[in-house]
Amino acid sequence: MHSDSSGPTVVFVPGFMQPAEAWREVARRLPQRYPSVLLDHREHEREGRLAEIAAAAGKVGGPAVLCGYSLGGRLALHAAVRDPDRYAGLVVLGSSAGIAEPTARAARAEADEKLAAWMETQPIEEIVAIWERQPLFADQTDKLVEAQRPGRLDQDPRSLALLLRTAGQGTMEPIWGRLATLDIPILALAGARDERYRRASRKIAAEAPNGYAAVVEHAGHAAHLQRPDDFADALVAFLDDRLS
Repeated sequence: MHSDSSGPTVVFVPGFMQPAEAWREVARRLPQRYPSVLLDHREHEREGRLAEIAAAAGKVGGPAVLCGYSLGGRLALHAAVRDPDRYAGLVVLGSSAGIAEPTARAARAEADEKLAAWMETQPIEEIVAIWERQPLFADQTDKLVEAQRPGRLDQDPRSLALLLRTAGQGTMEPIWGRLATLDIPILALAGARDERYRRASRKIAAEAPNGYAAVVEHAGHAAHLQRPDDFADALVAFLDDRLS
């Protein structure tokens, strides 16, 4: 429960094919003044997940800060835009406010649909084997990839396909134009080696009135897993400076 002597509660939102435990190493590094909730999703489509995020924030007994990774960060952005008074702040890692160009968004939606249809026909072991070999994760050590495998293998292919169809970048409407309405402090983080999302983080920071961008050095897309100490330091600095 939240108390008057503590800061806001951080609600951690996992990414695609991730369990809540993916945030454990960061959460345990936070000082006691910042309680945390590791959101373990039960819903597998966009609206259900947005409802779970809102419900988790509503249960903390005080101000809540959302902290989401990749797809989880995108959902956190949408949750904050939809109901900004519910949240004290927002932190996103390796996330974007959407694909603004219609042709590019349509192409991504088509690619996501093909991937979703394939996932529905495959055993989870095959899906995970392909997912682990994405170029986006090429800078991760074998040890880190192996550590994530049990959580990925615990996923259901049909649920993954549903989530991709309803919350993929090609499906979700871009919300760049709505970031200007968010007065809450926003920290957009990206790994130093994740240039695509470094650009997105800078754009988020530029569009939001109280937006800030930062880089986690020596990390790629999953900076919270690759450099949990550095990520936690950046998160605590943001909470101390902007929300204490």
